[in-house]
Amino acid sequence: MVQASTLLTLVAASVAFVSAAPATHSVGFAKRATCTFSGSNGAAEAKKNKGNCSTITLKDVAVPAGQTLDLTKLKSGTKVIFQGTTTFGYEEWSGPLISVSGSSITVSGASGHLIDGNGIRWWDNQGGNGGKDKPKFFYAHSLKNSVIENLSFKDTPVQLMSINSVEALQVKGISMDNKLGDTKGGHNTDAFDVGSSTGVAISGANIVNQDDCIAINSGTDITFTEGRCIGGHGLSIGSVGGREDNTVSNVMITSSTIKDSDNGVRVKAVYGATGAVKGVTYKDITLQNIAKYGIVIQQDYKNGSPTGKPTTGVPITGLTLQNVKGTVKSSGKNIYILCGKGSCSSWNWSGISVTGGKQARSECTNVPSGVSC
Repeated sequence: MVQASTLLTLVAASVAFVSAAPATHSVGFAKRATCTFSGSNGAAEAKKNKGNCSTITLKDVAVPAGQTLDLTKLKSGTKVIFQGTTTFGYEEWSGPLISVSGSSITVSGASGHLIDGNGIRWWDNQGGNGGKDKPKFFYAHSLKNSVIENLSFKDTPVQLMSINSVEALQVKGISMDNKLGDTKGGHNTDAFDVGSSTGVAISGANIVNQDDCIAINSGTDITFTEGRCIGGHGLSIGSVGGREDNTVSNVMITSSTIKDSDNGVRVKAVYGATGAVKGVTYKDITLQNIAKYGIVIQQDYKNGSPTGKPTTGVPITGLTLQNVKGTVKSSGKNIYILCGKGSCSSWNWSGISVTGGKQARSECTNVPSGVSC
């Protein structure tokens, strides 16, 4: 029979052993716990322990130079919350600064947060065309049935969000403030570049930048609605051509405003390339103070330097414009269409009223039946 004193001694020893035992996970997180990472070690700790966390809060994380805030291959159902100010060290490299992938992922921003790229350190008026090697900002790649919402970005070095190889992604309430880039050398600061994706829905974006508000390079079943875009290059399909995937189909761009931009509605097919643009609709679009083209559809695009000679390898068919209205500067052109012979067809335009700029009828080529240039 074990005496009481002996039993107490054994219990005490057992408690001491448990207390001294190492944690199951390197930073002591229970499996699939709620985790918070912060400071200069936050990015490294998040990368190391992300598989252990059902909710990841990134609080005032300072990402070291030349490193990615790696949130790829998250476990299904993981939630990511940006809190406080996220910053990045300076290095000339291609990035990305942030990368997210996984299934049923939700990425959101807490009240008052900011993701600050401090892009002025890289800006040199050349963007991705030369000069300093600049990191792209946010890769939303290989996401499925996921949501990115209510994120606030400031001063991206070049492009903000690359959306690629995703299925069923909602992107809601994104803000991008690159106003400083207007005078400090910001360039190629696209807000959303979409490629090889199905079922992308972007809504409620508030964008100030120096390039496309959205550029859909390839993909199907894509919507952009209730956007406000200031200072960039407009709502763009393309450039289409010259990639592995060169088809854009079933796109709805609706209820959006383009202000103080180079272009408003824009469809650009690459000169000499092959592909297809089909079933694209622009509806209820308001243009304000557009500098170059209110509406521009061109099949001669060549990296910002159009050739003036359209090619027919990327047909533009089933293009609907409905209730597109607004103003162009007197030095700009209201509508410009440059199509190859027979490569633009089955267009349906109604309620188009773009005024203030020059008429470009004499410059337009192969305009489809029922459409005025």
